[in-house]
Amino acid sequence: MTSYEFFAQAVGIVAMAFNILSFQQKTHKSVITCQLFGTLLFAVNFFMLGAPIGGTLNLVAALRAIVFTNREKFRADHIGWLFFFTAVYIASYILNFTVFGVELTPLRAVIELLPVAAMTVTTISFRMQDARAIRRFGLFSSPAWLIYNISSFAVGAIIGEILSLCSIVIGILRYDRQPKTNQ
Repeated sequence: MTSYEFFAQAVGIVAMAFNILSFQQKTHKSVITCQLFGTLLFAVNFFMLGAPIGGTLNLVAALRAIVFTNREKFRADHIGWLFFFTAVYIASYILNFTVFGVELTPLRAVIELLPVAAMTVTTISFRMQDARAIRRFGLFSSPAWLIYNISSFAVGAIIGEILSLCSIVIGILRYDRQPKTNQ
């Protein structure tokens, strides 16, 4: 492994730490703030690894985190944001095969679509203003990213998604379970 590849993987590991910590946050804003730092670092990580859709989508995710962290200022509850971000995700997918020159094969088309779907689901969860929803929707988006990360050989991102899935489950157990009532 070259020093460049080592550095790229190290950036991914730091990004992973932010994302894992996000699922242990109690409030919607703190979950998204932690994810903002993680997404910026993952953008760098994916671009360094030659995985442009991952890098592009993470840059968009950083913008999305800023919008949803400043919910009132940007009127993030407006449905237009969901359509805007979804359109940008789809445009990123198309750019991946045209501008970035990723070879379009049936398998690559599916693999590259997984993070697009994951980003759309996460955007829907952010609109719900509920940390619980972010964790539950993470049960879909995290495995989709995991498959993409494996195909991109993004070690930090692979470990991160595995740990994020564990963190999501722990967060659900800690915060989302309904207390049992005696009946």
